[in-house]
Amino acid sequence: MTFDAESGNGSPGGLPPSDGGGDSTPGPGASPNRGKPQWLKVRAPGGKEYSRLKQTLRKLDLHTVCEEARCPNVGECWSAGTATVMILGDTCTRACRFCAVKTGNPRGGVDPREPEHVARALAELELKYAVLTMVDRDDLLDGGADHVASTVQALKRRRPSMLVETLVGDFRGNHAAIETVVEARPDVFAHNLEVTRALTRTIRDARCSYDRSLDVLAHAKRTAPERLTKSSLMVGLGETVDEVLDAMRDLRGAQVDIVTLGQYLRPTPKHAAVERYVSPDEFAMYEREGLKMGFQFVASGPLVRSSYHAAEAFVAAAVAPGARAGAAASSAVGVASEDDALDVDRPGVQSRGVVAGQLLRPESLVRR
Repeated sequence: MTFDAESGNGSPGGLPPSDGGGDSTPGPGASPNRGKPQWLKVRAPGGKEYSRLKQTLRKLDLHTVCEEARCPNVGECWSAGTATVMILGDTCTRACRFCAVKTGNPRGGVDPREPEHVARALAELELKYAVLTMVDRDDLLDGGADHVASTVQALKRRRPSMLVETLVGDFRGNHAAIETVVEARPDVFAHNLEVTRALTRTIRDARCSYDRSLDVLAHAKRTAPERLTKSSLMVGLGETVDEVLDAMRDLRGAQVDIVTLGQYLRPTPKHAAVERYVSPDEFAMYEREGLKMGFQFVASGPLVRSSYHAAEAFVAAAVAPGARAGAAASSAVGVASEDDALDVDRPGVQSRGVVAGQLLRPESLVRR
């Protein structure tokens, strides 16, 4: 059985030239006006680890958006023992045109118990890899950096073996805030560039900056050169192949180790439209070019998201004792076969490239 992923996830199209180089216009890909391309299919969730995680969630009385939004990646992520948690509330102070997370002013509200609540719940789930993502909190002096750091430290105390990735906002470019998170020693520091330079002003919130995002990643690497850094790009919003390749080069210029590229899917009619469905061949070309640029790992495919289990498997290998530093790796992201296709009829939510179908809401992490 497969799920049709076209319902939209607000995340994070075109054939490349035969030599793998870029050109100045998007490739043919698939037009949104022609319906859903066949490559937006994934196998229905199942397997022993998926079933175990689902049963544990029920025991903890945790209800995830993974299931409620019928995320197309839930089977892969859960079967790999990974999950993504959004902390610092559910209200973002910014309003990007790709993201369906609620926007507003939280007025400084933070739950001081959340770091321990999240750590306790995730420790009981016995996850191998946890991604902590966050809403932007421009209402806080440090942008929420100390809260993120406290959550990382709480997780590491309870489950030292669990790998932790922090997928954070730009903290308004505050270097001290970036250092606070990095010094909490997450295994991966991630911040998403989201889109190409040309699309930044029209797709991201006006307070976001392409160059500031690059600086956030560069400063994290300067603070802890041994820490893996990661970023994500969405495609299908009207960018050209050359613009995507330029953005990837900019990320390498900031010493980013891991990059993921995935198809943008519109969460609601109020959000930015999908301009094209990028073909698997073009995604494969981005993977090849990224490895040539020097990325340690590239995950590139229609359903790849910033929190993608293949990248997490690479991280696990990279941080293992005796791992060969700087070993290049790649992930061929396949397209599931079509049998018993099932429509996903409810849109999801994307925050910095993460599908809300992969998110555990913070309020659901506290046992009622």
